[in-house]
Amino acid sequence: MTPAMTLSQLGNIAERIRTEWVTKNACRDRLVNLSREAIRYAALAIRASHRDEWEEATRLLAEARQLCAALRQEAAPYPDLLYAGYTQDALKEFAEASLTLAIARGEALPDPESLGVDYAPYLNGLAEAAGELRRRALDHLRTGHSQESERLLVAMDEIYDVLVTMDFPDAITGNLRKNADTVRGVLERTRAELTISYREAELMRAIEALAVQLRSAQGE
Repeated sequence: MTPAMTLSQLGNIAERIRTEWVTKNACRDRLVNLSREAIRYAALAIRASHRDEWEEATRLLAEARQLCAALRQEAAPYPDLLYAGYTQDALKEFAEASLTLAIARGEALPDPESLGVDYAPYLNGLAEAAGELRRRALDHLRTGHSQESERLLVAMDEIYDVLVTMDFPDAITGNLRKNADTVRGVLERTRAELTISYREAELMRAIEALAVQLRSAQGE
């Protein structure tokens, strides 16, 4: 084989690679935009849920679901792009929003398959949902100690119990151990605040009962 033929073949190979990479790069650009939009809609759905705007939250979550479905379809020819950080972040945020809304409303949890996400973004989304549940629990505490705050604390506790059993390398779990540690801190702070709220509620009830007794003793 002559050097000229070899160089000719190399040029053809390079052109095929260039053509493929142009196509792949365009796909990457579309995935970045889809991921950004999916994250935005998921965040808006969570924000609506904190205001108890359930119809709006459901609508926004449906938008995020469609974007994630489009993302998976777009990335199908390029598995490495599907598992890139920005695509997995979008799927994680969608999982977080879906799980947050389900727990907040006391509904059955969607599983990874029904959401169309892999296990790592699902569990990391679950971990981040605990932070949203803390916010909701504290919102209820502003009006006094409530059973709803207790229910949300129990949900956070159950989430943590699940996460700490997933003792696998970060390459498999997507750094789940770090998120589990964060959940532990969130859980401990929330439990402490609910305990203080409970004690304050108990003290107020005792004071009110004593006041009633005093008025009764005084003949009021």
